[in-house]
Formats: sequence, C-alpha cells, structure tokens
Amino acid sequence: MDYLHIIVLALVQGITEFLPISSSAHLILVPKLLSWPDQGLAFDVATHLGTLLAVVWYFRRELHPLFNDWLNSILQRQHSGDSMLAWGVIIATIPAAVAGLIFNDAVEQLRNPLVIASTTIIFGLALWYADITGSRQLNEHQLTLKTILFIGFAQALALIPGTSRSGITITAALMMGLDLKGSARFSFLLSIPLILAASLLETTKLVADNMPILWSDLLLGISISALSAYLCI
Repeated sequence: MDYLHIIVLALVQGITEFLPISSSAHLILVPKLLSWPDQGLAFDVATHLGTLLAVVWYFRRELHPLFNDWLNSILQRQHSGDSMLAWGVIIATIPAAVAGLIFNDAVEQLRNPLVIASTTIIFGLALWYADITGSRQLNEHQLTLKTILFIGFAQALALIPGTSRSGITITAALMMGLDLKGSARFSFLLSIPLILAASLLETTKLVADNMPILWSDLLLGISISALSAYLCI
C-alpha cells in the first residue's frame, strides 16, 4: 500500500470508530470515492486493533477495578461496586456476537454505497430524535436489565453496513433515559469485547486463507488509528 493510503485510511478508522458514524462504511467508501484499490481484510483488522488499543488505554484505570468487581460478584454471588456495569457490558455484547456469527456472510452482500448511504441517513435521524426526546436522567451506573438488553439488541444492527456501532448504541441509551456522558461511556466500554471478538474472527480468516501480510504497513496503520482514536475519545 502507498503511505498516503495507509495514513488516510488509518485516520478514517481512528476518527470514525467512536463518533456516531460507521467506521467500516467509511473504509469502504473512501477507497471507492478516491479510486484506490481495496486495502484488504488484513489492514482493516489492523486498524480496528488500533482503535481497541486506544479505548483500552483510555479506560485503563477503570477496567481493572471493573474486572475485580465482576469477579467478586461471581465468587460472592452478590453485586458490589461496578459489577452490574461489568455484567451489563457482557450481556449487551451477546446479541451482536451471536448475530455476527449467524449473519456475517449475508451481511457481506450488503456492502455497497446505496445501502451505506441509506442506513447513514436513517440511523442519523434516529440519533437526532433520541437526542431531542431522551430524558437524560440516568448514568451508566444505573442500568437495568431491560436497558442493557435494549442497547445490546440495538448494537446488533451495526452489522448492517453504514450503521455506526457507537451511533446505534448511543441512540438506544438515550432512548432509555441515559444522559449523554453515560450513553457515550457505556458505548465505548461495549466496543472493547466486540472489537476484540471481531478482530479475532477476522484474524482466523486471514490465517486460514494464508494471505501475504506486509507487517510494516499494518504496524503503521495500527499506530495511526490508535493515536487518532484516542484523541477522538
């Protein structure tokens, strides 16, 4: 890949992953609009890994106690600290993970600009509606099982090209009464297991296909997407 392509596409991934606009859609659209060759699955996986590193680093001081509270809730069989938030992240991830395993091949057939444009408009309007009508009375520490499941099933819609994962989860959270900060923070936390699972799934495909990998290109893409994603968060 040309260095210009690497830099631009890594910046696109880093900036769009945590804004309510689809990063995967933009990685499809930008090469098409600029008449660039497709960057390939390996590069997409690498830039997603960069955004994963960014969100983990940003929440590094919260993830350790979050994990400890979750583990204690299992050992002691009662909630304490932020254990409910940790369980919320796990439960809300399940619908999207299951949907991804079932519908991943079918979704690949929808990767075209018309679908992307349509879903961008539709879910952009949904986010606008949720923003002006949401009560904004709750934060991410006041999640109920109903709210968690609603956000989780909404996140599964992000499989449709053009549907932003962060956008649809923030929309769902606002609809369920979370404030803007709580909606964004829960959405960012949700991205960790989902991006990790998606990256592992796509990596297994790369290994199975024995595709040639230019490690220098991937490392540059990871670095740029991680830095830009961190600044975006």
